[in-house]
Amino acid sequence: MKNLKLCDTTLRDGEQAAGVSFTRAEKLDIARLLSECGVEQAEVGIPAMGTREQGDIAAIAELGLPMKMMTWNRATAGDIDKARATGVDWNHISLPVSRIQLQGKLRLTPAEGLDKLVRAAEYGLGLGMTVSVGMEDSSRAEMEFLVELVNRLYREGIRWFRYADTVSAHHPGQMAERVSQLLGSVPADVELEVHCHNDFGLAAANTLSGIAAGATWASTTVAGIGERTGNAAMEEVAMAWRYLYGGACSVKPERLKELADTVIAASGRSVGDAKPIVGQLAFTHESGIHVDGLLKERATYQMFDPGEVGRAHRFVLGKHSGTGGITHVLEGQGLMAGPDTVERLLMRVREYAEAYKSNVPEALLVEWLLEERRRQSQDAG
Repeated sequence: MKNLKLCDTTLRDGEQAAGVSFTRAEKLDIARLLSECGVEQAEVGIPAMGTREQGDIAAIAELGLPMKMMTWNRATAGDIDKARATGVDWNHISLPVSRIQLQGKLRLTPAEGLDKLVRAAEYGLGLGMTVSVGMEDSSRAEMEFLVELVNRLYREGIRWFRYADTVSAHHPGQMAERVSQLLGSVPADVELEVHCHNDFGLAAANTLSGIAAGATWASTTVAGIGERTGNAAMEEVAMAWRYLYGGACSVKPERLKELADTVIAASGRSVGDAKPIVGQLAFTHESGIHVDGLLKERATYQMFDPGEVGRAHRFVLGKHSGTGGITHVLEGQGLMAGPDTVERLLMRVREYAEAYKSNVPEALLVEWLLEERRRQSQDAG
């Protein structure tokens, strides 16, 4: 299986999530960590937003990271000039390609939209910049127009195109079919990036489907933060590609936790305790059946060792715990208890969990064990 390449847009589309605003220091930290994590390409901002954003982008560029960088721009000379001034010489130009967006947003026909893209691409190339083209709302565009657009811009020297599922209009089967159809109608050296949103919870699945169908680049954000319900999560795409598709990826799994923790803290948002890979509960187990299996053989309830992504299995006590979980927690505290005592402790754990709708703190379990021992001592006396 081929190598998965990542174009991460945490610093652009990720920051577009409602209420998210990264400081310059946070952006610099995130950029460094993205590069150290093995990300090949990052979209680092929108120069047209103003001088502060331009300064942030310039500061990221001055880091001199080995990771390639691009800026996001509209198909206008003004945007391209601002992009060039930041020192980032990769200029990504975006324009809607569906009739509903071309007409609804820009009042343009498809032919007028294509002409606008060609003029912008020519302008950027004329300045000596690397230019890629983003096809907004690709998933609702007519395939004939996408093929015409890619082939026309290819003749201008463009090789990288972004297929954007802007409003989550695809399921994985459609994504695979469309990507395969488009790539089958354009030159073989076209590099296609798939950029998926998560309105139906399918961003990662659609991204993986697009890559498996022939796309070269996966557009992601750390922890999936982004517009509305977010984008394809980098850590999910990278690990799923490795373990479910058997493919290669340059991402260093052991750096994912630090990267995700940094982005989540900087975003000021909660991504949910049960978020795959990076959520607090991603490797947490309560069920007695699961805990028993994991204690005997880790492969029973894991696809990969959580240590690979800087995490570890954690066992908690609750309504669905079993005696094995009680014994394991006590042993972790250097304590032992007989079968009858463990059964009584398990009853108390389940009663507590039902009454308080929460897990039982380990310290409380130890306190209960000491109570049991005192009671047994009194009974014996």
